[in-house]
Amino acid sequence: MARKKSADGKSSTTEATRPRQSPRRVKRKSSTKKQHTQDKRNFHTENGSFPVVGIGASAGGLEAFRELLEHLPTDTGMAFVLVSHLDPTHKSILTELLARRTKLPVTEVSDGMKVEPNNVYVLPPNTSMAIAEGILRLQPREEGRAGRHPIDYFLRTLADDQTHRAIGVILSGTDSDGTLGLEAIKSDGGITFAQDAKSAKYDGMPRSAAASGHVDFVLTPPYCKRAGADQPASFC
Repeated sequence: MARKKSADGKSSTTEATRPRQSPRRVKRKSSTKKQHTQDKRNFHTENGSFPVVGIGASAGGLEAFRELLEHLPTDTGMAFVLVSHLDPTHKSILTELLARRTKLPVTEVSDGMKVEPNNVYVLPPNTSMAIAEGILRLQPREEGRAGRHPIDYFLRTLADDQTHRAIGVILSGTDSDGTLGLEAIKSDGGITFAQDAKSAKYDGMPRSAAASGHVDFVLTPPYCKRAGADQPASFC
């Protein structure tokens, strides 16, 4: 308060003018999703992690996998996990067939297996597979979407576990399995690829993936050809 004299000599009380203060900026807390992603990135940085490539195929998948492995370098520093639609009632020889096409170790997954760089892992039949902290987890194949869409199921867990180190690849196959998985990988900062639909034996899956808008690069065989005019990028 301040006193001010009037013309007749009497004093009156007035309120002193205070300088305006700019409003304080309130710090907003990061969303749970963003914090979770950052925590994952910090975990991988501290533990010297490496990219994990999830590769999905269905009908025509054997040929697509073979062509990929034939041109896959042995020193990429990445782990490759192959997920396909297998007959749940028959023993699979996919691992043995693919091992003939590459010098990389090719292993059928068992529950609790840790992924290592420069290795290829193959989903066994009649199972669903997830990854958590770099460990592959198997469970009996379920009815419903997870059972019918094993590629989406795995790629979503890959996105959650590996964040920006996740790479998703969709090759030949029918239906749309893999499309939602690629979307999850893109959302968490990973990289996505799809086979050029014209080169696929069955174009349903790669066409669906490309049409979703969540594919970074479309590849034509051989998939691991180095970048050039006709192949803008390669995941290996």
